[in-house]
Amino acid sequence: MRLSQMLLVTLREDPAEAEIKSHQLLLRAGYIRRIGSGVYAYLPLMWRVLQKVSQIVREEMNATGAQECLLPQIQPAELWQESGRWETYTKAEGIMFSLVDRQERELGLGPTHEEVITAIAKDMIKSYRQLPTHLYQIQTKFRDEIRPRFGLMRGREFIMKDGYSFHTNLESLKETYQDMDQAYRNILNRCGLSFRAVEADSGAIGGSGSQEFMILADAGEDDIVYTDDGKYAANVEKAVSLPADVVSSPFNSYEKKATPNTETIAKITKFLECSATNIVKNVLYQAIYDSGKTVLILVHIRGDQDVNEVKLQNELVKLAPHYQAKTILSLTIPDPHVQQKWATKPLPLGYISPNLSDDYIAKSEQVEGTFLRMADKTVVELENFVTGSDESGYHVIGANWGNEFTLPELIVDIRKAQVGDRAIHDPHQILQTARGIEVGHIFQLGTKYSEAMRATYTAEDGTEKPFVMGCYGIGVSRLAQAAVEQSYDKDGIIWSNAIAPYHVMVIIPNITDETQVKVAEKLYQELNQAGVEAVLDDRDERAGVKFKDADLIGIPYRIVTGRSLKEGKVELVTRATKESQDIAIEEVVQNLSKKLKNN
Repeated sequence: MRLSQMLLVTLREDPAEAEIKSHQLLLRAGYIRRIGSGVYAYLPLMWRVLQKVSQIVREEMNATGAQECLLPQIQPAELWQESGRWETYTKAEGIMFSLVDRQERELGLGPTHEEVITAIAKDMIKSYRQLPTHLYQIQTKFRDEIRPRFGLMRGREFIMKDGYSFHTNLESLKETYQDMDQAYRNILNRCGLSFRAVEADSGAIGGSGSQEFMILADAGEDDIVYTDDGKYAANVEKAVSLPADVVSSPFNSYEKKATPNTETIAKITKFLECSATNIVKNVLYQAIYDSGKTVLILVHIRGDQDVNEVKLQNELVKLAPHYQAKTILSLTIPDPHVQQKWATKPLPLGYISPNLSDDYIAKSEQVEGTFLRMADKTVVELENFVTGSDESGYHVIGANWGNEFTLPELIVDIRKAQVGDRAIHDPHQILQTARGIEVGHIFQLGTKYSEAMRATYTAEDGTEKPFVMGCYGIGVSRLAQAAVEQSYDKDGIIWSNAIAPYHVMVIIPNITDETQVKVAEKLYQELNQAGVEAVLDDRDERAGVKFKDADLIGIPYRIVTGRSLKEGKVELVTRATKESQDIAIEEVVQNLSKKLKNN
């Protein structure tokens, strides 16, 4: 390809809309253009990158025996209603684009395809002899993000590989799950990326277990924790750890004590000269279920700990059947304005006790009349602790479960793991932290969808059994931008050889110099014929502009037919290191072919 014929416009300044470096560089280098909020056009250079990433994904998937297909982007609402996720995706999370056709049928634009693939399996897979089966696709997905940002990182339209497997038992599923774990590691390694595989929360997809693949980058939206021994890594939403040891309580007897202006943990510990580990913190949450029922939750957790709201939401979803519901539409800490909708009187915020009376709730058809009380494991063994008194300006000290307060029956792990905590697998290992960009996620779904949609097969013993399922996603367009976020310098993008749009850029500094043009044209043809993907910068621009654009665009190598031509040589520059060398014209093709082979 000749740059004089390519749709390429580069920018010298960072666009105002771009917040992180990779977004800025992809816009400046002419890879993408914004069409609307969270919607981008992939221009010729970007499309070549995406094709290369897709091909690597395709090769690794095919190597596992997975079969490629293409599923419809428009999905009937009844499939999602059958699985129980329509309300979750259109209301609770609100990420599905939904519409009504001319026959008044509800439809959704596919954010994912579990329901569609399960319906296909239900219709086509009848016998255990057809299992296991693994299908995947590479396709555009749609998600109505609340706040689209960071370009291709969090867009409303993006390219994704999603795959789904069907099995007769959990052992077979785990084999495919391990195959996908290795395939994803192969994909990321081949793309030249530094990454970490971490335990993850399954979210709205569901299932018994899942793992995320994180590209390590400071601009990542996810916090991950890990240990130096390499034996533990998890998204902070899923992470577990051993909390700090409890400091012995300085209080020996129960007493209600005036503690003015101590509505925070920091203030009360300073006032009482005690450790935050001596405090039972009582946090009020409000959950609205898809049945329309509002439930008030009172969480007891140690004062030095924070509630992991993802873990809390998972516990509340488990309890949904108690409220004639399937899922949660929202989970919030209700502010005083929201409290007015159900509170009979102002709550003693900052001074709430574990025994806060249910009389604070105005019971109705929409509001559950009692607090749902749950205790984090960190408070169970506390003795002589400090907590609220249900009266503003007062705390109680020296309190104990079973005496002054009742320990809830519902005891759960909902604390947020913190940097510096001890690892569960080895208390000598301390949790470290990093930021990552999630580009892949694999799930063990089990029978969640097959049972909900009555998708069964005939087992060897003649009985009907639900499929055991897995699902596996990797963001193709997100991976491409994550690669930029991980590899750039002050001058522009630094692509790896595997996914760069071209391997080498041949630059003619002066297009009026016949010798420069002749040698460049010859090298351009020979490189492409040898399988070295070359692009020719034959534009009528100053040499300085061409060199700046070459650095900005980030092609791994550049050949310059400049001053060294008089010696029968051209300049070869390696983009990643800025290393420059003059090599004989006749050695260019062999030299670059060798470099690409070695990489």
